[in-house]
Amino acid sequence: MRRTFVRLAIALLAVCSALLTGCTVGPKYVRPSASAPPAYKELTPENFKDTDGWKVSQPGDATLRANWWEMFNDPQLNALEEQVNISNQNIAAAAANFLAARALVRQARAQYYPTITVNPGITNQRPSSGQFGGVSTTGGGSSGGGFALSSFTDYSLPFDASWVPDLWGRVRNTVLSNVAAAQANAADLANVRLTAQTEVAVDYFEIRTQDALKQLFDQTVAAYQDSLELTQIQFNAGIAADEAVAQAETQLEATQAQDTDLGISRALFEHAMAVLLGQPASTFSLPSEPLQANPPAIPFGIPSQILERRPDVAAAERLVAQANAQIGLATAAYYPTVTLSATAGFSNTSIATWFAWPSRFWSVGPTLAETLFEGGLRRATVQQFRALYDRGVADYRQTVLTAFQQVEDNLASLRILSREIQQQDTAVTSAQRNLQAATQRYRAGIDPYLNVITAQTTLLTNQQTAVNLRRAQMTASVQLVEALGGGWDVAQLPSTRDVSQMTPAAPVK
Repeated sequence: MRRTFVRLAIALLAVCSALLTGCTVGPKYVRPSASAPPAYKELTPENFKDTDGWKVSQPGDATLRANWWEMFNDPQLNALEEQVNISNQNIAAAAANFLAARALVRQARAQYYPTITVNPGITNQRPSSGQFGGVSTTGGGSSGGGFALSSFTDYSLPFDASWVPDLWGRVRNTVLSNVAAAQANAADLANVRLTAQTEVAVDYFEIRTQDALKQLFDQTVAAYQDSLELTQIQFNAGIAADEAVAQAETQLEATQAQDTDLGISRALFEHAMAVLLGQPASTFSLPSEPLQANPPAIPFGIPSQILERRPDVAAAERLVAQANAQIGLATAAYYPTVTLSATAGFSNTSIATWFAWPSRFWSVGPTLAETLFEGGLRRATVQQFRALYDRGVADYRQTVLTAFQQVEDNLASLRILSREIQQQDTAVTSAQRNLQAATQRYRAGIDPYLNVITAQTTLLTNQQTAVNLRRAQMTASVQLVEALGGGWDVAQLPSTRDVSQMTPAAPVK
């Protein structure tokens, strides 16, 4: 009988192992569809035939590299980007989230295997006399026929093993869900890194823009100082009125105030840069250097590549896979649970014969558990996870739509800014000619000094606009790189094996 029982148990284990992967319940995962346009609307020869100052890359050009900022050919920017990859605290937090998600995968995989425990014990005990019907335990009093109860020690060394075969894919779906979640965290880490890199580049060009404006205002203040001196000379000679001197002084002092005010914006951007680099704002500074606007030709590829190159799109898709696995996990609750348990060990009241063969004991057998009534709980749970899956699909498609919008937005910005910069440069040239003419007419005594002030103000305004347009052009270039995925690719997502291994994984890029 004993041998037959053991054989039946072994046969049951074999059947369970065969069913382990064959009876997984729940829907099979299929990546949700998302429509991709055949081409970007903004990238037509007609749209870019009149542009200047920004080259349009061709679809056959090389794709973006991981160190995409090197396209801007700025050594200072390169050094800052390398620092953000190491010291940014948002990146560090996202990396910790990924490591925690990997640990959950290993926790889930542990359920594939049996649990074995040991509980050795040495118990000294004395039975109660009440267990023997009040029989005297004095060993020979007046009652006669009594016997003595003495204490004894029980030595036990039991080993317990239990295993719940994954007959319906409960563990498998848990693992699939956690793997998808870990991969989504890896994509989130890549997206956080890309966002930080983009913010560093944007803040860097903002700082350089402030330096360019500072240079412009310093030159303007010097020019206004010369104009004031000229007006004072003419006033002293009786050619100009005191009104002209007051106007020149007012213009100079107001421009000096604007020049000083530029320091606030630069300081704020510099402090923001310090935080991105993981440094206290008090210890970080960036030398002054005016903006050199030279937007690169950015390889944009074809629209369908967005689905493979954007980490946020990859994260949204992995969350859909996670929701799909959770449907299977909820469906498995409809089926019974089989638990295989076994206990074996040694037990004796004598330490000398504790491990003797006659002291052995064992037991083995399966148990089955099935919920007969739960008031619709399982059905409601399945419906909940199906709804969460549908929401995940909608979020994924919305993320794809947003990705295409961001690419088109920045392509349109670059196209329009390229033409606007040409027009603004022409306006600056015209304003310079107007100032020269107004100055000559004032010196000749034809026009009042107010005309010179008006011309000077017009020139400064147009020069400011030209600088800010170039800042917007560089910012749009950076944001286009971000919209295209910044050199990331879905192939960089860790595999199931990567997120399941016990040893630390390589950094997710």
